[in-house]
Amino acid sequence: MIKSMTGYGRGECSKYNRKFVVEIKSVNHRYNDINVKLPRILSGLEDPVRKMVSAKVSRGKTDVYVNYEALGDTDVTIKFNEVLADEYYKVLGSIKERYGIDEKISISSISRFQDVISVDRGIDDKQEMAEMQEVLFEAVNVAVLNIVSMREKEGASLKGDILEKLKGIEAMSAKIVERAPLVAQVFKEKLTQRLTEALKDTELDEARLLMEITIFADRSCIDEEITRLASHIVQMKSILEENDSIGRKLDFLVQEMNREVNTIGSKASDIEITQIVVDLKSEIEKIREQIQNIE
Repeated sequence: MIKSMTGYGRGECSKYNRKFVVEIKSVNHRYNDINVKLPRILSGLEDPVRKMVSAKVSRGKTDVYVNYEALGDTDVTIKFNEVLADEYYKVLGSIKERYGIDEKISISSISRFQDVISVDRGIDDKQEMAEMQEVLFEAVNVAVLNIVSMREKEGASLKGDILEKLKGIEAMSAKIVERAPLVAQVFKEKLTQRLTEALKDTELDEARLLMEITIFADRSCIDEEITRLASHIVQMKSILEENDSIGRKLDFLVQEMNREVNTIGSKASDIEITQIVVDLKSEIEKIREQIQNIE
């Protein structure tokens, strides 16, 4: 099933007095660019989270946002820096003695100094880290499943639209096939008319006329281009049925289709075919725009 590169997925998991909410957003991109934004205390899990996402998302610019909430005091530790407090006490005592200040040194005055008392939200225990990882990975897994589902739904819509446009391209190609044999005949009639008017009473050189028509017919022959264009359409339909990442394959085929149509337009010196070529290029460009969003 083809996937769009645009999508959104959300996953939530609460367990062990911890809650994780994971949001994944993706847009089209040439490569697979995954950015993970984790709380500082979980920075060591960035690579495993990225691997979980990349296992299901193979192309696009993807941002993973992780929000963590401790439902209890599990991860909070209050730390007292005794060495730093002792130094502050000595300095305050020296100030009192130097300036003759008769004032008691209070606990509140020492505790206000930076880093004497600190709140540590780190995780030191292996069991706690294992629990954190379990809850996080469950939330990530749900978010990944949701974004993949959304990308698949949009991919199915893109597939249907591309197939519909391919039908239109086939119909226009059929008109060119029908018109192509008449081009040489029209050229013959116009050339004969011009030569007759120019030469007036002089007899036409049929051999020379036939040679000019043959040269023109050979130069304006578009059989190969029409055949290759039809082949590219068949290949595109086949690729759209694949379950792999197909965006780059389709992009290459669109370029080839456009090349064949341009050649048809330059070789077939016919106003009707030229108009059909303009319409063909328009439809191919629409397909190219759709393909830019396929994984």
